Amino acid sequence: MLAEALRPLTEAPERAAVLCDIDGTLAPIVDRAEDARVPPEATRRLAGLARRYAVVACVSGRSALDARRIVGVGRIAYAGAHGAELLWPGERAPVVLRELARYTEPVHRFVQGHDGDALRLLGVRIEDKGPIVALHWRGAADERSAEARLREVAEAAEGDGLATHWGRKVLEVRPPVPLSKARAVQELVRRPEVRTGLFGGDDTTDLDAFDALDEAVASGELDVAVRVGVASSEGPAAIVERADLTVEGTTGFLAVLDGLAEV
Repeated sequence: MLAEALRPLTEAPERAAVLCDIDGTLAPIVDRAEDARVPPEATRRLAGLARRYAVVACVSGRSALDARRIVGVGRIAYAGAHGAELLWPGERAPVVLRELARYTEPVHRFVQGHDGDALRLLGVRIEDKGPIVALHWRGAADERSAEARLREVAEAAEGDGLATHWGRKVLEVRPPVPLSKARAVQELVRRPEVRTGLFGGDDTTDLDAFDALDEAVASGELDVAVRVGVASSEGPAAIVERADLTVEGTTGFLAVLDGLAEV
């Protein structure tokens, strides 16, 4: 079944794009985002795929530079901050969407104004994603209280004209600009040689990447798209419902990378 699902890509890797999320897809979910690690075998598989496929990229909510740090493969592309940044192979710094760059300071200023003793005592941790700031409560002593306080922070952010997004035990404060992984996927598959595409993900934001693949097929930009849903106890049901292929956790997605290597 796996080999058959991947056949549109493995039959012509020079015309295929292999795209995936990181946390929950390549790297197991951990309490502290900075402690996440991509297993060495996944790093090796991605490096090998980069030599065969037209495009290999990780599309993450992390900053692009942080994504490259934990994946550890220099010859693939990285889309960071849910598509706000794009770091091409070999480049030293990512390109940030112009309309987002001007909101970096207001977003950080807002979070700094709400990063008081109350949040620290609740165990909320802050992650800098460039134009986005993430507030994590996974692993807090009282996760329910931490989430309730962050609901208040989200309301205040929206009142200040900023955008918010909820993920798996994380609140993101974002610029008030349309932002999703779909934008990154659209850019990554927009190459004349690319005719097939795959995206693997486990969370709500990855559904936007599925949408982008669907739209690329509908418009004729791609001939075939393969949506890989990485199932987990915390992930949305739609990841499984909309997937062409479902696997269990990061070990299941590693099997997908193994299947793609068999060309």
